[in-house]
Amino acid sequence: MKFKKITESPSLYDHLEKLDTATLLEYINREDQKVALAVSGVIPQITRLVDLLEERFYKGGRLFYIGAGTSGRLGILDASEIPPTYGMPHDRVIGLIAGGDGAIRKAVEFAEDNTEQAWKDLEAYDISTLDTVVGIAASGTTPYVLGGVRTARSKGLLTAGITNNPGSPLAEAVEIPIEINVGPEFITGSTRMKSGTSQKLALNMITTALMVRIGRVKGNKMVNMQLSNNKLVDRGTRYLMEGLQLNYDEAQAVLKQYGSVKKALDALKKD
Repeated sequence: MKFKKITESPSLYDHLEKLDTATLLEYINREDQKVALAVSGVIPQITRLVDLLEERFYKGGRLFYIGAGTSGRLGILDASEIPPTYGMPHDRVIGLIAGGDGAIRKAVEFAEDNTEQAWKDLEAYDISTLDTVVGIAASGTTPYVLGGVRTARSKGLLTAGITNNPGSPLAEAVEIPIEINVGPEFITGSTRMKSGTSQKLALNMITTALMVRIGRVKGNKMVNMQLSNNKLVDRGTRYLMEGLQLNYDEAQAVLKQYGSVKKALDALKKD
């Protein structure tokens, strides 16, 4: 039985060109409010993924996202924020997009239709069975993503899929299907809207929970963040003021000495 493509269903709104700006924005916001509730329904699946990722990360495993278009860009965005936020090496969470890095800014025609390219892209990273591949596709039918997760699973990797069409081929192809039904888009078929927002929320949850579980957060602070600009140096200084009961100048000197909030806390904090 063919699954229903909810992502292609007609919008609940029509004659949009006749609406004034305020009404357009009100209706978009009304639809956006449905997204977080839809994501709440897949917390059990995300929990399972994070728990399995934690085991693999302690053994040196990595997390790969594969996607095309908006979905691919969201995976790359999430992956790119892990090193500066949590001080992780760049090769632990990796985002891959159909068409290569050039497709981040400009669409590459028909790149998503190649069923073999995703696995070729993954092989360039010396993929292993400790790694995890998460396919992201609102439709759940993107050939690039399907080919990648199917091959990955056949070779013993953990696979998950984030899709907005329950019962889609992607959901059936992976070990952990994360099916987020956000309903029809405000603009029919424009999955960069609610579908994309739901994917971003799910990705936030996956990597944030994972980083907490593997010890990259202390209390509620990003103690492993890279001190790559003055704002982050100031934030780190204030973390140390609180954690070590120092004044600003003392905390900044300690931060400069140890090079990270975590190293300073580990060295100087008294139980």
